[in-house]
Amino acid sequence: MITASQVKELREKTGAGMMECKKVLTETDGDIEKAMELLRERGITKAAKKASRVAAEGLVGSFISEDGKVGAIAEVNAETDFVAENAEFKQFVNDIVKQVALNNPADVEALLEEKFIADPEKTVKEALINKIATIGENITIRRFVRYETTDGTLGQYVHGAGKIAVLVEMKNADAELTKDICMQIAASKPEFLNREQVPQERVDKEMEILKVQAMNEGKPEAIAEKMVQGRIGKFYSEICLVDQEFVKDPDTTVGKLVASKGAKLNGFARFEKGEGLAKKEENFAEEVAKQING
Repeated sequence: MITASQVKELREKTGAGMMECKKVLTETDGDIEKAMELLRERGITKAAKKASRVAAEGLVGSFISEDGKVGAIAEVNAETDFVAENAEFKQFVNDIVKQVALNNPADVEALLEEKFIADPEKTVKEALINKIATIGENITIRRFVRYETTDGTLGQYVHGAGKIAVLVEMKNADAELTKDICMQIAASKPEFLNREQVPQERVDKEMEILKVQAMNEGKPEAIAEKMVQGRIGKFYSEICLVDQEFVKDPDTTVGKLVASKGAKLNGFARFEKGEGLAKKEENFAEEVAKQING
C-alpha cells in the first residue's frame, strides 16, 4: 500500500502533482527511484508534446552581481500570461538570468548544456523539461545579454512585473542618473546608443525616403537634398539614445544630460516580453469541439 509520506517524498523530489506521484508509485510498488525515472520519462514525453505550442508570453528578468560589475537580462517565454504569475516560473527565470551573469554562456544552446545552478544534478535543459512537465505549458529560453565592466558600473530596471527589462553600462554615474537612464530606455525604446552604431544602409534608406517625401512636396532635387540633411536629425533622435529628448526635461538630450554630470554611457540592452513573436490566436469554438470529440 502506498503511504502519504511516500507521495510527499516523491512530490518534494520531483515537483510533480499528487495524483501523478501516487499513480507511478503504485505502478512501481513504492520504489521511489523507479518512480522518479518513470515521472522523468513521462515528463519528457509531455514536454515534447508541448514544445510545438507558441510561447509568446512569459517574463524578462535581470540580475547584477553585488559589486555591480557583472549583469544580465534574459527572456523566458511561456504560452499564457497566467504562468508569468506562477512562483515556480518566476524563480526559474531568476535562476536563468543569474546563471547567464555568473557563467557567461556563449548562447542559448550552450546555456542549455550547462549544469543548472539551482540544481547541479540536472542540466539547464533537463530543468527546463521538468518545468514544462510540472507547470503544464511550453516554456522556452529565448535570449539573453550579459555585460561585464572593469571601470564602470551597471544599472538595471524591470518594468511592469517583468514586461520590460533594461541593463545599462555607465561610467562615473551615480545611482539617480543610472536609474533615470534605465527608465528612459524602457519608455523611449532606443535601438542604438549613438549615430555611429546605426548601419549605413539603414541611414541611406531613410535619407532616400526623406528625399522622395520632399520632392513629392514639389521641391527641386537640390532643395530636397538640403531638406533631408535637416530632417535626418529627427530620425536619429528617435532611434539613438544619446540623441533622444530626456523624458524628465525635453529641453535637453540624454547625451547632454550625461555629459553635464561628467558621466559616460558605454552601452545598454532592452528586452520587451514577446516582442517580435507571433502570438497564438485562440479559437474557443474549435477548442471546445476538440474536447467534445476527444
